[in-house]
Amino acid sequence: MEMLSFDIKGKQGHFRKYYANNTALSFTIPPRTTLMGIIAAILGLPKDSYYDLLRPDRIKLGLRLLTPVKKKFHRLNHLKIEGNDDFRGKKGHVQIPFEVVVPLVISRGEVAYRVYALADKNSDVFSSLEQKLRNREFPYALSLGPAFCTAYIDNIRSYGEVTPIASDDWIKIATAVRSEGVKELRYEGLKMGVEEELLPGAFVENNNREVSIMYRMIFSNDGKEINMITNMPLYVLEWEGIKDFVTLYDDEPNG
Repeated sequence: MEMLSFDIKGKQGHFRKYYANNTALSFTIPPRTTLMGIIAAILGLPKDSYYDLLRPDRIKLGLRLLTPVKKKFHRLNHLKIEGNDDFRGKKGHVQIPFEVVVPLVISRGEVAYRVYALADKNSDVFSSLEQKLRNREFPYALSLGPAFCTAYIDNIRSYGEVTPIASDDWIKIATAVRSEGVKELRYEGLKMGVEEELLPGAFVENNNREVSIMYRMIFSNDGKEINMITNMPLYVLEWEGIKDFVTLYDDEPNG
């Protein structure tokens, strides 16, 4: 199995919470289903056609928040629709609260995530993804959620063949970690603390947005590593002398 990573950055992001109906609340980090959409955009796959191709047993995904973030509410003007004749603005507009993820200092900062992808090196999806990233051939515009949350890709890395390890020691983990795999954690050095969210992971089948799996994830919302003891499989990734310990959404805890 081979690993690659890339950073996706933008001024703002929105990852709608599936259970919010009249207010557009956002997750702090993109769920795995959002990462599937980003990868599908890189590969040029049509909408709703990639759920089977990018399911967890074919490609494993992980995520790291790279920058401190906060959430803010804005209000969007939507058409007020009460009947079939209202799509031309006949009833005016209604303002909908809309939550966005933004950097701590909006004028200078960015929202940045690192996406990890692990798959068989001979698989078509992995080789195509690596080629598209290297050549920066993106058929569709990239975004952090909705189309107006425009994004770009940076810092593409390939780690080659990787093998997971197990550890019972205290380790600083760079990525979001499955909650059931966390035995203990420490909060030292984390100014903004730790969040835990239940995120959608995959869909039942192509063109069917029924969620088939959910992941409860723990992560730092200030972009720093979390010191913890975990029984998750760990991938040790080294780049330019810096060593990161990474877990993936799709791995199961050991034991």
